[in-house]
Formats: sequence, structure tokens, C-alpha cells
Amino acid sequence: MAKLFAHIRLLTGVLALALLLVTVLAGSSTAQQNAPNAATSEQQLLNQFKTIQGLGTIPDKKSYVIEHPAGREWQTFHTATLKWIGGIAIIGVLVVLVLFYLWRGKIPLTKGRSGRTIVRFGAFERFVHWLTASAFVVLAITGLNVTFGRAIFAAGDGSETFSTWSQWAKYAHNFISFAFTLGVVLMFIMWVGRNFPRAVDIEWLKRGGGMFSKKQDAHTHAYKFNAGQKLLFWAVVIAGAAMMISGYLLMFPFYGGMTISNMETAEVFHGIIGVLFIAMILGHIYIGTVGMEGAFEGMYDGAVDANWAKEHHDLWYEQVMSEGTERSTRTAPAE
Repeated sequence: MAKLFAHIRLLTGVLALALLLVTVLAGSSTAQQNAPNAATSEQQLLNQFKTIQGLGTIPDKKSYVIEHPAGREWQTFHTATLKWIGGIAIIGVLVVLVLFYLWRGKIPLTKGRSGRTIVRFGAFERFVHWLTASAFVVLAITGLNVTFGRAIFAAGDGSETFSTWSQWAKYAHNFISFAFTLGVVLMFIMWVGRNFPRAVDIEWLKRGGGMFSKKQDAHTHAYKFNAGQKLLFWAVVIAGAAMMISGYLLMFPFYGGMTISNMETAEVFHGIIGVLFIAMILGHIYIGTVGMEGAFEGMYDGAVDANWAKEHHDLWYEQVMSEGTERSTRTAPAE
């Protein structure tokens, strides 16, 4: 009987040991399956949580972020993608304008100058225009510096000059933005009533405003602002508003629940709209200066030649004549 009990105890011990070994091995296998591989654990964490962050004691919890993979995508956009978008848009427009000028030349007054001028823009209108234009030039130069400045300075004086220039460019960009905002708002208030589409604008668009034809009767009917100027007006207002909103979000970060991802999105949006805005304004500058005879005078001293008004804005000219607001200067003999 004693031997029987001894065999039972031995068999029970062996079974218990076997059960313990099976349990341990099964648990180890499960743990290995659930635990991330040491070589890919960081990437798995990034894929699962999008960010890796630790703990801290300061109130700003955004500082706890250790890794933010979307930031790599933003860096690629900032250092490569935006350069291509900006380069193609701006250089492309410049090439088109040069080719157009070589083909068309400066659009002349078909009947020459009359020697009589008509007030087109008042002093306040011109002030607002030049305020906005001057602010835009500063913002364009300092904004392009963010994307293209380092490459430009690297070929010259090097990083120290770039750092100094960029610091002052940042201050200029931030503070001049308020002048640009004021200018866009005032332009909207002054001219919105004259920039709604009218029936004559459709024909103007069909004929390209007569700019693509050298015939004397190529010009189409237009009021004070033609269809092209109206499109430019609304583009400036919409793009300007987009630049203001995204720009001020970048100037005052993390207000109103903004996150790092929101800030990156705002910067991408600001950059793309900015380079396209610059490309568009290059076309406006071309038409207002070397592209069309007599156009610059309206924003220089406020008056345009009567023949220019009749050729480019005939319906507005008729309104001015009917109101008796013509200003005759006789500063130049009629041709």
C-alpha cells in the first residue's frame, strides 16, 4: 500500500510539473506575439498613435511631443514640394508675359492721345491701392525668403547673412501684414459695388478684352472695371482673406484649440496660396505698366487720357461725360 501511495504522489508531481511548463510556455508565446518587435516597435507606435509623447510638469502639454510623423511630411512639402509649385507658377507666368510682350508689344492707343484727361481714381483710392501694393511687395519678398532664401544666400555670403536677413524679414512680414489687411478691407469697401458681373462682361471675356487682337475694333464694352479687373478684384479679396486668416493663425499659434497638425495645415495653405497670389499679381503689374499704354497714369496721378477711356472703358466714359465730371488739362496736343 505504501508503494501505491508513493507512485500516486510521483505521478501527481509529474503531472503538476508538466501543467506548469505548458502554462509558462503558452504565456511566453502569447507575450511574444503581442509584444512589438524590437526593430519595428517605434514605427508600430507611430502608426498606432500618430505621435510619441512623454510626460512633463510644465502647463504646455504640446511640449511633451517627442515624435510627430506628420512633421516629416510637412518638412518634405516645405523643402521640396512648395519650391516646385512656386517655381513653376512664378517663372511660368514670367515666361508667358515675356512671350506675350514679344508677340503683342505694348497695347497702344489706336487713335493716339487726345490731350484731354478724365479723373479715374481719387486721391484716397490711389492711397489705398499703393498702400496695399507696397505691403504686398514686402510680404512677397519676405515670404519667398522662407522657401527660396537659403538656397539663394548659400550661393553668396552664406548662412550668417541669411540668418540676419531672415530675422528682419520675419519682423517685416509680421508687421506689414496689418497694412496689407487694412488695404484689402478698404479696397473691398470702396469698389465692391462696381465689381459685380454684368452682361457686357461675358462678351469681354469671349473676346479676351481685345488684348489678343491687333485690330482697331478689338476693344469691347466695359464700365469702370472690365471683366478682367473684376476677376482680379475678387481674386485679391478671396486670396487676401485666405492669406490673412492662415497668416494670423501662424502669427498667434495654438490659440482657439489649434494643434501642431492644424498649424502645419495652415502653413501649407498659406504657402500655396501665397506663391499663386504672387504669380497672379505679376500679370496685373505687367498690364498696368509695360503692357498697356496709358494704364499706369490712372493710378499715378488719377487721370487718364480721354481716348484711353473711350477705347478701354467706353461705357464708363459715357457716364462721366453725362455727369459733366471731365477734367480737361490740355497737357499734351491731340494726335
